[in-house]
Amino acid sequence: MGLVVKFGEDKKGARRKSGGDALASLLALVEEDLGRVNESILRRMESPVALIPQLAGHLIASGGKRLRPMLTLAAAKLCGYDGERHIQLAACVEFIHTATLLHDDVVDDSDLRRGVDTANAIWGNKPSVLVGDFLFSRAFELMVEDGSLDVLSILSRASSVIAEGEVLQLTTANDTDTTEDQYLEVVSAKTAALFAAACQIGAVVAGRPHAEEKALESYGKNLGIAFQLIDDVLDYSAKQATLGKAVGDDFRDGKITLPIVLAFRRGNDQERAFWRRTLEQVNQTDGDLKEALRLLHKHDALEDTVARARHYGAMARDALALFPSNAIKDALIGIVDFCIERAY
Repeated sequence: MGLVVKFGEDKKGARRKSGGDALASLLALVEEDLGRVNESILRRMESPVALIPQLAGHLIASGGKRLRPMLTLAAAKLCGYDGERHIQLAACVEFIHTATLLHDDVVDDSDLRRGVDTANAIWGNKPSVLVGDFLFSRAFELMVEDGSLDVLSILSRASSVIAEGEVLQLTTANDTDTTEDQYLEVVSAKTAALFAAACQIGAVVAGRPHAEEKALESYGKNLGIAFQLIDDVLDYSAKQATLGKAVGDDFRDGKITLPIVLAFRRGNDQERAFWRRTLEQVNQTDGDLKEALRLLHKHDALEDTVARARHYGAMARDALALFPSNAIKDALIGIVDFCIERAY
């Protein structure tokens, strides 16, 4: 079962730059700074406790695109910043992200990430949690060294919101009565908060007006929501295999994501009974994933989740309207396409 939706055309039919091209364009614009960020990350992972750099390095080297720190670097450039602070702060953002991944994999009991064995699959849960805590601590050291109370407030608040999102997700786990609003609350906290903070601090270090700071925060938040919604779709896509995960991992774990919320709400009593058995009770048999895919397509749940992502993507683009047109702004707009195009 495939999801076929035309992509890359605006309302007038004009072809936009593809998401992959947009990512390459952004990387080219921040490549030198990103190299310095990577050097900072490696220095800050050093520890006399050998397992710490070994375990953290395993995850950091496992193929991530460094999207969040790239957003910090690009936002600072968009605001005309030519100092040094954005380098360490981009490293801080990556440490926060990596720490949450280590904790996520433990909570989710994940064995693979981006096609590579997770740290908890190799070293166990306890070392993964503790090294995640170490990376959070490194992130806070970088915040304090920056010396800005505004930066400290933004990034520390994002860290606490992410943790709240993780706990909130546990309360909705395996609950088919979860509403779309409740799920979006989880997404806004768990994923979008760091995207928003990563972008916002670019304006802060540049000393830009509050309006620009809030615009970049809005861009990041809406981009992050779109990013997560596409992740929800990908779990039920054949493309998932290229990302190192099996199709239907979320289903097998009983996770309630937006496609499930939509299909459950639109289904009949018999279909809702199916979702309760497979997701609430996690009582699954051969053929249940195939049936889940059938119901998701029957009720347009995947297509409509992509449509929701496009909506948040449009809001992300609109948030950049007050910035003058230039290569950085074009690349940031293109990153919206990159995040959504992953579904195809």
